[in-house]
Amino acid sequence: MDRYVIKDGKRLRYGYTTGSCAAAAAKAAAIMLFSGKCVDAVDIDTPKGWRLHLDIEDALLGDGFASCAVRKDGGDDPDVTDGLLIYAYAQHIPQSIIDVEGGDGVGLVTKPGLQVPPGLAAINPVPMSMIRKEVSEVLPPNRGVKITIRVPNGKKVAERTFNPQLGIEGGISILGTTGIVEPMSNEALKESLALRLHMLAAQGQDRVCLVPGNYGRDFAIQRLGMDERWICPISDFVGYMLEQCVEYGMRHVLMVGHAGKLVKIAGGIFQTHNRVADARMEIIAAHAAALGGDAAAVRDILNAVTTEAAFSIIERAHIDGVYDRLIQRIGYHCRRYMGSGVEFGCAMFSMDKGLLAMDEQAKHMVEGFKHV
Repeated sequence: MDRYVIKDGKRLRYGYTTGSCAAAAAKAAAIMLFSGKCVDAVDIDTPKGWRLHLDIEDALLGDGFASCAVRKDGGDDPDVTDGLLIYAYAQHIPQSIIDVEGGDGVGLVTKPGLQVPPGLAAINPVPMSMIRKEVSEVLPPNRGVKITIRVPNGKKVAERTFNPQLGIEGGISILGTTGIVEPMSNEALKESLALRLHMLAAQGQDRVCLVPGNYGRDFAIQRLGMDERWICPISDFVGYMLEQCVEYGMRHVLMVGHAGKLVKIAGGIFQTHNRVADARMEIIAAHAAALGGDAAAVRDILNAVTTEAAFSIIERAHIDGVYDRLIQRIGYHCRRYMGSGVEFGCAMFSMDKGLLAMDEQAKHMVEGFKHV
C-alpha cells in the first residue's frame, strides 16, 4: 500500500486490516468461481473511503469451488497478524444468497458481550458488511455463493492476542472499522492529543471535556448536548492528558467515557491499553462485593468478558450503588493525580444501558460545555 503519514519526523506507511483482506479474497474467489478464471488482483472499497488494489495469492480453481488469499499488511504499524494469509473459499449453493462463515483459524465466539453473538465466527460487523458488499458486486443475478474465511496459521497466532481471555477460541478475529491500519507512534499521538489543549489554552479557555475515543465523543455530543469544540480525545493516555490539563491551565475538566475504559481508572490505572493493564472485572467485582454482592455474583463478574456483561450480572443480582461507587473512585484518583485547584467531574455510560452514573461535579459542569 503506497500511502504514508509523517509521525515523529518519520515517513510511515499505512496498511490494511484483516477485514479488508477477507473482503478482497472473498471477492476474488467469487469472481473465479463464476468466471472459471483465476485473478491476480482485485479492487475493494473501505469504510475510510480509500479504494484498495490488493494482490491475490495461492489462487485455486476446482470442481464447484474457488479459493485464494490476500496477505495482511500492517504497514509500519505491524501487529501479530502482519503477513498472515487470509483465505476465502467460495462454493456454489442453490439459494440466491451470500452465506459467510468462518473456517480454520478464524476464532469462534463462546461468551456473550462482544459485537458477535456466541456460536458465530469472530468476523466483526464491519468486515462482514465489507465481505457481503464486495461479493454482491460480482455475483451473477439469481445465483448464490457460500464464502468461508480461513486463516491457516490463525490458531497459533491467536495465542499471542487477547482472544483467549475474551472467550474467542480457535483463531484470530477478522477486524477493522475503517479497513485501514494507520501507523501509530505513541509520542506523535500524545503530542497530537495535547495540541487540542494547547489550542483551547491559546483561546483563553480553561475548561475541557476529555473523552477516550469516538464513543465518548458521540455520547457527549448526542446524549449530553455538548458543543464539540470543548471535546478533547485522550486515547489510552489518561495520566499524560491529565498532566497536560494542569500544564495548560485547565481549571474545569470533565471526563465522559464508556465504562470499558473508565472502570480501569477506578482502580488507579492511568494507561488503559489492554496490553498495559486490564483489571476491569477485578475492579468491578471488588466494588460489587463491597456493596453486598454474594460469592456467586462476584465469581460470575470475574468470569465475564466485557463490562456490559458484568453490569448485566450486577443488575440481575440487584447489587445497588456500584456505578456511583465507581464514579467516586474515578474522581478520587483523577483529582489526586492532578492536584488541587482543578474541578473534575465524570460521566460513565455503556452501549446497552446508556448513562450509568454522573457525579455532582459533572452535572454542574455539563451546562457550561453546551455553549462556546
